[in-house]
Amino acid sequence: MADRLPLTLRAYQRLSAAATPLAPLVLARRMKRGKEDPRRIAERRGEAALERPKGPLIWAHGASVGEMLSVMPLVELLRARGFNMLVTSGTVTSARLAEARLPAGAIHQFVPLDAPRFIARFLDHWRPNLALFAESDLWPNLIVSCADRAVPLILVNGRLSERSYARWRRLPRTIATLLTRFDLCLAQSESDAERYADLGAPRVSTTGNLKLDVPAPPVDGQKLAAMQAAIGSRPVIVAASTHAGEESLIIEAHRRLRASFRGLVTIIAPRHPERGAGIVGIASVAGVPAVLRSRGHLPDRATEIYVVDTIGELGMVYRLSPIVFMGGSLVRHGGQNPIEPAKLGAAILHGPYVSNFTEIYGALDDVHGAEEITDVNRLTVRFGAFLTDAKARRAVSEAARETVELLGGALERTLAAIEPYLMQLRLEQG
Repeated sequence: MADRLPLTLRAYQRLSAAATPLAPLVLARRMKRGKEDPRRIAERRGEAALERPKGPLIWAHGASVGEMLSVMPLVELLRARGFNMLVTSGTVTSARLAEARLPAGAIHQFVPLDAPRFIARFLDHWRPNLALFAESDLWPNLIVSCADRAVPLILVNGRLSERSYARWRRLPRTIATLLTRFDLCLAQSESDAERYADLGAPRVSTTGNLKLDVPAPPVDGQKLAAMQAAIGSRPVIVAASTHAGEESLIIEAHRRLRASFRGLVTIIAPRHPERGAGIVGIASVAGVPAVLRSRGHLPDRATEIYVVDTIGELGMVYRLSPIVFMGGSLVRHGGQNPIEPAKLGAAILHGPYVSNFTEIYGALDDVHGAEEITDVNRLTVRFGAFLTDAKARRAVSEAARETVELLGGALERTLAAIEPYLMQLRLEQG
């Protein structure tokens, strides 16, 4: 198929091949920034320390934590049916999630850098019989190499934002060449499906958002109990998965509210935990006492801002407060996933920038299961209203929970769509 590729993809292949000698420098720089696991750096070059299991192998790929979470129930079901499962991702945090949550027998590897030599080495070793790519992580060499080896490719939980759609429309032959390599494109929503079809995906259907079928995040009972004991009866609000520019607004809202709500604790869980110390600095400048969870602190009487700069503890954070602001939405990021706090009974606030989850936020807002705020004044007012009126808060959280349950079913529809491929693998096993 290489001779049929458009010039853009042929140029990409040549440039990525030529740049392969620079990979050690790139990986070393990423290691210094904490973005690579030095013990497993060989995996980024396609080298595997683990043996391939015997028999057919299904490969599921999710770029980062969000994509991994979305495919985890699918991986669990396929593993329970007896299929060998290889799961890849590209971030250290997603690897930690895989270690904690993958079912027994499933294998996790870091996805190799998208260089032809590394991809070939990876595919030579693992020889997948079916590949499931989550959401929108379209690496050209990976896709083309799989197709050249006749590995069936299925895009699951497919998502394509308006911004990405507009970018790809400038390269119509490039994206069409990549999308035609997929046997199926299973989209989250009708609008996603329309965008994929317009860009050239040949077989598109809407199966819904797998994240709606992800169970509520787990929690360490002892850690939760310790936090609840430390906080006691003090009022609590949560700001989850926040981004730069949002924490200052959260802290200002807290500063305005603390006189009216004695003992108020605001828990901030930044999307990128390494920013924790900077958030404490912002609080200090504002005259608000703050501590970091990563340093072993629990919130004491003097603590007003508690920064959860740790990995994998949102399940605990959401259970500590019935009021949650979802980050990435007051800045132009596109919003973070509101499904988990909705499942755990939170009244949700969010900003106007929620393009990553347009349909979900729209459905929640329509039934008053979430509320949009646009500035610190409105944020302060709504935090205060939810802290004051428990009945109204419960009505919002119940509407959110019911809406998320009604929107579910994507896992069942996805399984039905890929069943013919699973049947073929069973025949090969026999």
